[in-house]
Amino acid sequence: MKQHSIIILLILVSGFSIPVASADQYLGGSPALTAYVAGIDEFSPGQDAQITVVIQNTGTYAERFVDHGSVAPDDLPTTAKLVTVGLTNGTAPIVVKTDPQDIRDIPSPSSVTVTFRTKITSNATSGEYQIPLTIHYKYFANSISAQPSSDMLSPVYREMTTVIPIAVKIKPVIKINVLNVTSDNLIAGTEGFLNLTIRNDGADDGKEASVILLRNGQSPIIPSDSSIYNGNFDQGQAIRCQYKVDVSNDARQHQTYPVDVQITYTNSEGKIVESTIETVGVPVGEKLGFIVTSEQVTIKPGESRVVEIDYQNTGSITAHKALARITLPEPFDSSDTMAYLGDVLPGQTAVGRYTISANNNAAPGTYQLDTNVRYRDSFDNSLISDTVETPVEIVPAKGAFSPIFIVGALVSISVIGIIAGLYSMKRRR
Repeated sequence: MKQHSIIILLILVSGFSIPVASADQYLGGSPALTAYVAGIDEFSPGQDAQITVVIQNTGTYAERFVDHGSVAPDDLPTTAKLVTVGLTNGTAPIVVKTDPQDIRDIPSPSSVTVTFRTKITSNATSGEYQIPLTIHYKYFANSISAQPSSDMLSPVYREMTTVIPIAVKIKPVIKINVLNVTSDNLIAGTEGFLNLTIRNDGADDGKEASVILLRNGQSPIIPSDSSIYNGNFDQGQAIRCQYKVDVSNDARQHQTYPVDVQITYTNSEGKIVESTIETVGVPVGEKLGFIVTSEQVTIKPGESRVVEIDYQNTGSITAHKALARITLPEPFDSSDTMAYLGDVLPGQTAVGRYTISANNNAAPGTYQLDTNVRYRDSFDNSLISDTVETPVEIVPAKGAFSPIFIVGALVSISVIGIIAGLYSMKRRR
């Protein structure tokens, strides 16, 4: 029993005499951060681009040694802690849409990947640009001092900010510059021609280029001809394109509506590419209409006569093969309700002649005749103008009594006869 007690005592004493485990200590050292663009680093003007950046930490320490009786620090001096990464455009034609990002610690050696959403401006000039990547972090800075074995440690962290330029490239491309926009006969509900003069203000020569006209959303300008092949479209070259377009009925006159222009071409690398879309405004002219400028027509009851109505074209286009028509109310009648006007230019007046008659018992007064004009536009589409009213007055015939006068006279005579008869009967009694 005594021997067992001695053995246990020896074991306990030997356990307390074991030295404290050694702890790694570091002399000097700090994070060493570098960055570069991973994957695609070349973009086109007007493109929504995602720039992916790899951040590497290759920091090293000057010396590592073992110090018996010391406590190992939690962080290494080469670890970048609480890292925040932000991208700005600098002088590059880039709009950065992603805010600075908080990422994990970056020990050495290791790397992290960060992605930024950007927009390349539509007027970006081709070339290589350096855009600044700003990295803010902390690191364990007092590793040169041996930390004594204790429950209380006093680590010192230093804050650092480093700016690393990263390279991106803007491709040479065709850049559309619409110099002039004109239109022929573009009014609501019709077809017409749209004429564009376009210049290549970009840094690339386009081969096998086609200029494409696209509808912009729900714009009332709807292309009928959507593509024109131009062949070569070199830097600084200007070309003229003409497209046939439809204008929907809901387009308002004297308004400007959008239409999109894009060019597909073979670039200097032999690839078929599309330019950025350029939006231009297209004016819609005044809708063709007619007004009646002639004086009021007069006619007598029972009379039949030829009347003339003057029609003036108030629109901005020519009315081809115009045919006028009237609609007669009671008490008028006619077997000739149409009149051929021919081609009526904008602002011009044409005369329509009709034979109309008034009934014998037509009451004097002013009546309204409805009239409109059917015509064809320059594309031979059949159109019709809005209906307008023109007054026609029925006047009593000279030396004749009107029906109302005659009826009144007969009633008066009847009344007088009745009164005279009553008076005669009274006298006889």
